[in-house]
Amino acid sequence: MSRLPLSQLQYFVQVAGFGNLSRAATAAHVTVSALSHQVRQLEQRLGRQLFERGPRGMELTRDGQRLLNAVGDHVVAIERALLDYQCRHDLRVSLTAIPGMLTGWLVPRLAGLVRLHPELQLDLSSTEAVVDFDRESMDLGLRYGLGDWPGVISERLFGEWIIPVAAPALLQARQLDPQRPETWPLLGDSADKWRYWFEQTGATPVTRYVAEFDNVDSLQRAAVEGIGVALGRMVMAQPLIDAGLLQVIGSVYLQIPESYYLVYPPRSLQHAGVLKFRDWLRGEAALHEAHTQRRVGTGSG
Repeated sequence: MSRLPLSQLQYFVQVAGFGNLSRAATAAHVTVSALSHQVRQLEQRLGRQLFERGPRGMELTRDGQRLLNAVGDHVVAIERALLDYQCRHDLRVSLTAIPGMLTGWLVPRLAGLVRLHPELQLDLSSTEAVVDFDRESMDLGLRYGLGDWPGVISERLFGEWIIPVAAPALLQARQLDPQRPETWPLLGDSADKWRYWFEQTGATPVTRYVAEFDNVDSLQRAAVEGIGVALGRMVMAQPLIDAGLLQVIGSVYLQIPESYYLVYPPRSLQHAGVLKFRDWLRGEAALHEAHTQRRVGTGSG
């Protein structure tokens, strides 16, 4: 048997780790078809089936598990050792961000970055998955949470506020009473922030939702379509409010424990482009935080 390409073993370990071709392809920065082809080539070289392909994803066969046990830790160790040498000291910056923050907050501000640093080239990736900097050659991440991700540097950018929002047409048609939220047709989310909102405001909680969603983009789309009232996260909802697609109900803004963070591995501090992008981002975040404080302080939507 000819010598196995390291790249095929890397792809094999990545698919085994994710158990899903789409997520593994995103992490490896290749197409699903290209990744599937590499895995099949490896299986042909070894004369063994390594994965069972089914509706729940890619599951290791007995031969696949034996191979992972034999090479998995070694492949990961090689990748980690090479990351320090792959850290680019040029002006190309790779960034991963949650979809709503990328499209609703970062992209509208990028023109300012281009004017300030036209020499930078950005590679932007939109995903809900938390990037593993030990296994992926990504420079930076924009994340939402409590800032307690292990093994990375986390810089808080700004906080998040929530307030009920709905389509103007729904408000007009249903004549919703701002003082009686228990009568509103509510849209639920997986984080169940409505429970927090009811607890903090002292309002009567509802016992059911019109519909529930597991991601913010779908939730806000449903609100725009007039299906019900959503609890808007202002970073993502504000562009829709400014465009007249959503309207704030009442004036009670609540700050929640989660914030938005810039996260990166220590190796990224050696990257000149990363440092330029980080400095610019810090300035934009400070402006956003100050503007938000003025907005919620006046109670205006």
